[in-house]
Amino acid sequence: MVSLKAAVLWLYACSVVLGGSEGSFEEVRATEKVVSFPERNANSTPNPLMVPLTLIQGADLKGAVCLDGTLPGYHLHPGSGSGKHSWLIHLEGGGWCNTIRNCVFRKTTRRGSSKFMEKKLPFTGILSNKAEENPDFFNWNRVKLRYCDGASFSGDGQNESPQLYFRGQRIWSAAMEILMSKGMQNANQALLSGCSAGGLASIIHCDEFRALFPQSTKVKCFSDAGLFLDVLDVSGGHTLRNMYRGVVSLQVLSYYSPWHQKLIVQVEMLFPAYVY
Repeated sequence: MVSLKAAVLWLYACSVVLGGSEGSFEEVRATEKVVSFPERNANSTPNPLMVPLTLIQGADLKGAVCLDGTLPGYHLHPGSGSGKHSWLIHLEGGGWCNTIRNCVFRKTTRRGSSKFMEKKLPFTGILSNKAEENPDFFNWNRVKLRYCDGASFSGDGQNESPQLYFRGQRIWSAAMEILMSKGMQNANQALLSGCSAGGLASIIHCDEFRALFPQSTKVKCFSDAGLFLDVLDVSGGHTLRNMYRGVVSLQVLSYYSPWHQKLIVQVEMLFPAYVY
């Protein structure tokens, strides 16, 4: 397997990779520490390409559903010319939910339910179809996978009382399956990208993404503003670590680290420095 230390590119700004508005995620209660690192609005491009939302039909039969049980979705614009067999998958960001309370709220927004997702999104930045704006990827097959699980596409649990479905890992798997069937299996090069919580997801899923393709396929992972550090914050505490601990426990996260050759089920799995 290709070394992720060489494959994962670290970047610290979301302003140029976005396709559509990522708006901030509303905090549930002022007393709760809900941490959100939203992607920046990139709708400044005049007359952007508008790409419709496609729901993954049958995903619910595999348990791959949003927080509220609705079908997950994606936006796909097909490639052309020299980019016909090149694929770019962009994982949407938008923070996390770490308590029943804020996950219940989240499922009433586009971050937790496809019922509230935009029916069309503008493809700008790294998703743009304009060569002058996006010279490297403008004619690739470009996909934006919508984020509706609240755990960087990584949870696999359920809480029956408030009817919450923590199925991020299954959403990831269902999305990759449908995209492979739509031609991604024939890719000669593929890039997995994401920003903020989506950038973290691109790190978590990089090995799985690489494993989808033969070794002859050129595969890279691009984490934009997704490298979160386990350090003291300005208040002198570990706000991010404490929030992540709730995410891991509530949404039943686990990750097999090929570098350490072990299953990581603690909060460390959300800090790349401990995984690779």
